Amino acid sequence: MQASAPADLGNAKTILLAALAAFGLLYVVVVGRGFARVRKEGGAGHAPGSPLAPEAKRLGTGFVTNFFDTLGIGSYATTTSIFKFLKLIPDEQIPGTLTIGHTPPVIVQAFIYTRLVPVDATTLILMITASVVGAWLGAGVVARWPRRKIQLGMGLALFGAAMLMLSSLLELTPVGGEALALSGTKLGLAIAGNFMLGALMTLGIGLYAPCMILVSLLGMNPTAAFPIMMGSCAFLMPVASARFVKHKSFNARAALGLMIGGIPAVLIAAFIVVSLPLTYVQWLVVVVVLYTSATMLRSAARERALTAAAQS
Repeated sequence: MQASAPADLGNAKTILLAALAAFGLLYVVVVGRGFARVRKEGGAGHAPGSPLAPEAKRLGTGFVTNFFDTLGIGSYATTTSIFKFLKLIPDEQIPGTLTIGHTPPVIVQAFIYTRLVPVDATTLILMITASVVGAWLGAGVVARWPRRKIQLGMGLALFGAAMLMLSSLLELTPVGGEALALSGTKLGLAIAGNFMLGALMTLGIGLYAPCMILVSLLGMNPTAAFPIMMGSCAFLMPVASARFVKHKSFNARAALGLMIGGIPAVLIAAFIVVSLPLTYVQWLVVVVVLYTSATMLRSAARERALTAAAQS
């Protein structure tokens, strides 16, 4: 994946990483204050004054999901599946918890894996910016959604994620071209597409796989997706986290578990393990995500029936 790059890309990446460091500091301040408020006032699934320290199940979830995320599996769908299967947090708190909890590990990934991949600086910056704007707007909407709407939205998003994984495993997705830059209509489509992916990510569908498919459909070299998708996630997640914190639409103990368990997992996967044959794991993830999608949709149907019965 590493290759020589033009000077303008090197300068753009330097600026982007400096900006990412600033976003990371802003995230620490905003989320730290949010956790302190939850600790003092309660909310986000916690009584006032209750400890926020995560237990082994939440730490283990953070470690496992971020380990495989670093190796390319993704973390949002797998974390949702674990949360749902173990009934660790209420469904309506899952989107915010995913975004807030996975942000530090993803920032670490971005600093480790962002290389001087030869992709046009304008394409890179505009696509990242579009994803951030989409996440800001999407998080503001999702954070105020009721339980049933979140269950329905996540169920459909997870089904879409499973189909994307399946199409990749069956080699049905496009392999891409050789382009390292986009312009005109294709650039407009790339910006619009990444805007939508940024918004959808706040609902719990990961950005990596659909972003890879997007750039391939537009004729770009698939390696160009790596700085685009990693940069997009690393920037949009702190922005979206601020919206979820504002509305207390997250579970603080679970989010801390993802953070604390996730960072060492990223370092181990990146520097020690590096790569693994993951085909069987990917098939397992598809099955688990489809199951979780079905349970989310079933929960939404049950919620609707309960609401109808209460109103009758």
